[in-house]
Amino acid sequence: MSAFAETLAALHLAARRRLAAAGISDAGLDARLIVEHFSATTRTDALLRPDAPVPAETARAVEAALERRIAGEPVHRILGYREFYGMRLGLSAETLEPRPDTETLVDAVLPFVRDTAGREGVCRILDLGTGTGAIALALLAQEPHAVATGVDVSDDALATAAANAVSLGVAARFTAKKSDWFAGITGRYHLIVSNPPYIPSSGIEDLQHEVRNFDPRRALDGGPDGLEPYRAIASGSARHLEEGACVGLEIGHDQRRDVTDIFERAGYHLIAQHKDLGGNDRVLVFSR
Repeated sequence: MSAFAETLAALHLAARRRLAAAGISDAGLDARLIVEHFSATTRTDALLRPDAPVPAETARAVEAALERRIAGEPVHRILGYREFYGMRLGLSAETLEPRPDTETLVDAVLPFVRDTAGREGVCRILDLGTGTGAIALALLAQEPHAVATGVDVSDDALATAAANAVSLGVAARFTAKKSDWFAGITGRYHLIVSNPPYIPSSGIEDLQHEVRNFDPRRALDGGPDGLEPYRAIASGSARHLEEGACVGLEIGHDQRRDVTDIFERAGYHLIAQHKDLGGNDRVLVFSR
C-alpha cells in the first residue's frame, strides 16, 4: 500500500484487502476502524468525501497499524480504546480488554443499584479487579447517586481506570485503590462486583492468540482450577457488606455449579443467574 497520493476511498480499499489477504476474519470491520481512527474520519466521511486526499503521514500510520494487526495484535489494542456499555474506555498493557459478555453483569445488577440509591440516597459499590473500571464506571454512568471503589493490584490498571473516570465525568464518585482483593479494603458496601480471572492455569495456552498474547495473564489466570478468585471473594466479602447487600460475579461458561457451591458453603444464597448473548451461563448474583 502506497503511503502517498491516497484518497480516503483508496485507503479503505487497500486496508481491507491487506487484512483479508492476511486471513484476518473481520478484515472489513478492522480495516474500517483503523482507517477511521488514524485519519480522524467517520463512515459518513467515507460516503460523502471518498475522494478526500489523505496526508502521507496518515497513510503511514495506517500502514503501521495494519502490520500490527497482521502480526496478531487485537484491533482495539492498536486503537487504544474499547467501547463498553456505550462508553469509550482507554486500554493499557495491564488491563483486560472489556468485552460484551461483561455487559451482562452490568445489566444484572443495575436495577439493584438504582433501587438502593433510591431507597438509601446512595449505593456504594466495590469493584474487585477493576481493570479499565468498566463495570464500576458503567454503573456510575447509569446511576448518579452511586459511588464506587475500583480495586486492582496493578498500578497501571488503576491509573487507566482513574483516567477513564475523568474522561466520563464521574471521577468525583470513583476511587481507584490498590489492594490484593480485600487486603487493603475497609468499610461496607451495598454491592460487590467482579469479573475475576477464571481461566484454569493449564488452559491459558489454549486461548486464542489475541487473548493469550495480549491480555494480561494475571487478569486471566484463576489458579489450578480457575476458581481461586471466587474462593477469595466468598471468604472476604461478608465483613464488607451492608445488610441486604449483593455480590455480582461474571463466571466462565461451565462454572455455575462450582461457583454456586463455593458461595453457598460461605453462607450465601443464589438470587439470580443470567446468560450472555451466546446463551452461556455468565453472571451469578448472591446475597447473605
